[in-house]
Amino acid sequence: QVQFVESGGGLVQPGESLRLSCTASGSIRSIYGMGWYRQAPGKQRELIARLTKAGITDYADSVRGRVTISRDNAKNLVYLQMNSLKPADTGFYYCNSAPQPAQWGQGTQGTVSA
Repeated sequence: QVQFVESGGGLVQPGESLRLSCTASGSIRSIYGMGWYRQAPGKQRELIARLTKAGITDYADSVRGRVTISRDNAKNLVYLQMNSLKPADTGFYYCNSAPQPAQWGQGTQGTVSA
């Protein structure tokens, strides 16, 4: 089973950007949908961005227009570019297959605070 390792989180101020990366332990070429999930403090984990092999993207209303998901099937990488960050974007970020996730990684924490 493919495992995912997320990185790129950190502490930023409102309005700044973060670029998250996800490295898969195996090939993601055959995984139809890859996604980024977020778990905000005290809330359930939610899917916020998804990209299919066909290049179709889907974003949660809370992030649409501010984030871009991309994938590099050759390198087994998935990225999430997040701009104009808000305090509400604070949380742990995970990548996984979407909409049906497999085994979860450790995630990477993003904190947006002045």
